[in-house]
Amino acid sequence: MLLEDQRFLHEDLERLEQGISDRVLEDPRHIRDRLNRDHQISGFLNRIQHQSERLLEIYNDTEGLRSKEIQTISTGDPFDEFYKQLNEMKDFHRRYPNEPVENLERAYKRKAPGEGESATAEIDNLFTGEEAYGRFLDMTTLHEDYLNLPGVQSRRVTYLQYLNIFDHFTPPHCPIKRPEKTTDQYFAYVGRLGAYLESFLRRTRPLEDLDKTFASITHEFEKAWEDKDIPGWGDETQAAGPAAPVTEGTGEGIWCPDCAKEFKNENVYKSHLSGKKHIKAAEARKTNGAGADGSVNGGVNGHSGSKSASSTAKNLKERAIAEREHRIRKLASSMETVRSDTRVNIERKQGQTERERQQELDSLFAESAEPSMRPSGGADDESDSSGDEKIYNPLKLPLAWDGKPIPYWLYKLHGLGVEFPCEICGNFVYMGRRAFDKHFNEARHIYGLKCLGITNTTLFREITGIEDALKLWDKITRDKKKEKSGGENVVQMEDAEGNVMPEKVYYDLQKQGLL
Repeated sequence: MLLEDQRFLHEDLERLEQGISDRVLEDPRHIRDRLNRDHQISGFLNRIQHQSERLLEIYNDTEGLRSKEIQTISTGDPFDEFYKQLNEMKDFHRRYPNEPVENLERAYKRKAPGEGESATAEIDNLFTGEEAYGRFLDMTTLHEDYLNLPGVQSRRVTYLQYLNIFDHFTPPHCPIKRPEKTTDQYFAYVGRLGAYLESFLRRTRPLEDLDKTFASITHEFEKAWEDKDIPGWGDETQAAGPAAPVTEGTGEGIWCPDCAKEFKNENVYKSHLSGKKHIKAAEARKTNGAGADGSVNGGVNGHSGSKSASSTAKNLKERAIAEREHRIRKLASSMETVRSDTRVNIERKQGQTERERQQELDSLFAESAEPSMRPSGGADDESDSSGDEKIYNPLKLPLAWDGKPIPYWLYKLHGLGVEFPCEICGNFVYMGRRAFDKHFNEARHIYGLKCLGITNTTLFREITGIEDALKLWDKITRDKKKEKSGGENVVQMEDAEGNVMPEKVYYDLQKQGLL
C-alpha cells in the first residue's frame, strides 16, 4: 500500500507546515515559552526532513513496487483490489487490536494550558537554575576545574575574573605554559569547556544552523594551523642571536621561553642570556623536555623509531588542544551578550541579602507555575488577567528582569535618576553612572568619534564634548609628530649591565652614584 503511505506522508507534511505557521504567529512573553516554541519548531523541521526523505524514496521507486501497485489497480478489477486491501487491513487489526491510530489533526495542533499538556517540562530539564532558561552561563564547575590546573593553583582567580579570561589562552591572562598544556588534565578541561559552550548554543538557539557554524570554525582552524597563525602555538625554536622568536607575550618585544619573560629591548635580552637565572631556567627546561621525551620513548615500543613516533603523537595532541582552544574562542565571541549579562547577574547577586535572594526565588517559582495553573476561561478571565498585570509605578522606576519596578533604594544607590548627556553620541542622555561608563565602549560612541576623524578611541574616555575631543586629538597628533622627529636625534647610553637609556638619564644616574 505504497500509495496510501504516499498520501499519508503528504498529509503529514502539510500538517507540520500548518503547525509551524501557527507557532510562528505566536509572540510569547516569557523566555521559557519562547524557547519551548523554538524547540517545537525545530522538532517539526527535523520531522519534515525525515518524512521528505521517505517520500522521495517512494517517488524514486528503485524496486518498482509503486509502479507495480499502480498497474495492478489500473489494469485489473478495481473491486477485487479494494476487497483484497480491505481484508489485509482487517487481518492486521485482528492481530493487533490495541494498535493506536495517529490523529494528524491533533498531533501538531497547539494545545491550551488547560488541556493537560506540560509543554515546558522539557525546557525546565534543559537548563540549570543558574542559567535561567539560557539567559546566563553556569560555569561554576568549570571554574573549579580551572583552579586545579597546573600553573593556576598558586593564583586565586574569582568567578567574575574567570568569566572574563576563560577564552584567553596566552599570557598575561593565562598563566599556563605550553608544556603544561599537553597534560591530560588540561586536555580534559578544554574539552569540557568547549562541549559546554556548544551545548549551550544548541539549547538556546535551536533554529540556527549550528552544524554549519561549527564546520566553518573547524575549516578556519585548519587553515590557521597550516599557516602557524594560532596564538600560543607557534614554533618554539630559539636562536642564540638577537632575533629570538616572538611566540607569546604581547608580541611587541622579544620573548624568552626559558624565563617565560618578555624583553622590550634587544640589548637587555642579550645581557640576560649570560645571567645565572636564565642559565638555571634553561637547564631546568631542557631537563624537563628530555625527561618527557625519555618517558614517551620508553613507553612506545623501545625501537629506534620510537622518537619520531612520540614526536608525532605530541604534535597530534597539540593540534587537538589548539583546535579546542580556537573553538572556545570563537564560541565565546558569539556569546558576548550572554557573557556580560552573566557578569552583571553575579555582581547583582553578590550585593543581595539572603532575604532578597529568597524573595527572588519565590517570585521565579510563582511565575513558572502561573501558566500551568491558569484556567482556560473566556473573555472575562482575559480581562481579569489583563487587569491584574497592571503595575503601580508612580515614580517611573526602571523595570527589573521580572517586569516589576526595582526598589527605590536601589534606584538611588546606582544613581539612575542622574542624567549624563553625551554630545558625541548626538546629545543622547544616559541615566545613571553605570550606563554612562559602559557607553564609551558601545558602537554609538565609537561611531561618533570616527565621524570626527578620531581613530584611537581608547584615549577619549570621559570626554563627551565634540570641541574637547577635537582639541585632544589635535594635541595627540602634534605630540606624535614631535616625538617621531625628536626620537631620531636622541643619544642613547649603555651601562655596565647592558641597560640602554637616554644620555640625560645616564648622566643623572651617574651623578647620583647609582651606576
